[in-house]
Amino acid sequence: MTVTIKDVAQKAKVSTATVSLVLHNNNRIPDVTRRKVLKAIQDLDYRPSRIARGLVLRQTHNIGFIVTDDHFLKTEPFYTHIFLGTEFEARGHKYYILLNTIPSVFNEQNCLPRFVTEKNVDGIIIAGKVPAEIITCLEPYQLPLVFVDYHPANGKHCAVLIDNIEGGKKATDYLIDLGHRRIAFLGGDLDHPSIRDRFHGYKLALEEKKIPLDNKLIITSETMTSREAGAHAAVELLKKSKNVTAVFACNDAMALGAIQLFKSHGLRIPQDISIIGFDDVEAGITSDPPLTTIHVPKIDIGAQTMKVMVDILEKRVKKSHKVLISVELVVRASTRKI
Repeated sequence: MTVTIKDVAQKAKVSTATVSLVLHNNNRIPDVTRRKVLKAIQDLDYRPSRIARGLVLRQTHNIGFIVTDDHFLKTEPFYTHIFLGTEFEARGHKYYILLNTIPSVFNEQNCLPRFVTEKNVDGIIIAGKVPAEIITCLEPYQLPLVFVDYHPANGKHCAVLIDNIEGGKKATDYLIDLGHRRIAFLGGDLDHPSIRDRFHGYKLALEEKKIPLDNKLIITSETMTSREAGAHAAVELLKKSKNVTAVFACNDAMALGAIQLFKSHGLRIPQDISIIGFDDVEAGITSDPPLTTIHVPKIDIGAQTMKVMVDILEKRVKKSHKVLISVELVVRASTRKI
């Protein structure tokens, strides 16, 4: 038989309202009464309903997770792993993660996720670059927002960010240490702060080693960062420069696309051209050759993002709190010393 709050009240000889106040740590309850209620709860093995507790506290214990459909479905599974990290961490805090993808082009005619309009979440995690319009549409709901791998320009929200500048510098420094001086940068969507920061790291490394910046080696005209974009950027690079010896691609997807294009043109990787990516997705491990890259701890980033959300909900951090996640170089067979 299911034990109810009435059963606890009868055993402790108090009202159901008093039991409810004890459950929610109300300091108006005398210690003697509190101990009686807690003993009754223990003796009866009473487990309050999550839904009932939510009604009292006006909490759902649900967290929304929003990502654009092209990031979650069509590219390498970078944000999939971040999502899993939030989900794993949420279990320990008794939260549930509700996933919703949105179009990469969003306007007021598009529907907000139902978990927003039905007020079924306590906060929302937003992964990757999203249209500014959805942030505007979410503002009237006054829900805590935590961004991951992206931060809107106004800077008033919490965010968990990758140290992209340092990662871009590490990638370029490694190529320089291998003896390369004609190092290209392949990038797309420079409006994305992460990609822009990786490019900045590339330029910093060249500047430190007093290697002149050559615009013929910089290909940033692509609007996406997919494998197809990497192949297109590689074609443009070969048209502009014949003596490039190494490439830093802004992510693994573009690096893998560039590798396939170079190989189709008879270039050997890494004998003729070295290439390094960023993100460390699984496809880079099994590519031919395996891809040297910058490792991003995606599961850990997701977990850290969920921790920030819990801290906001429990009022332990400010709404503008930011966390920077370190990255590491992973050396495989797509780069070599010259």
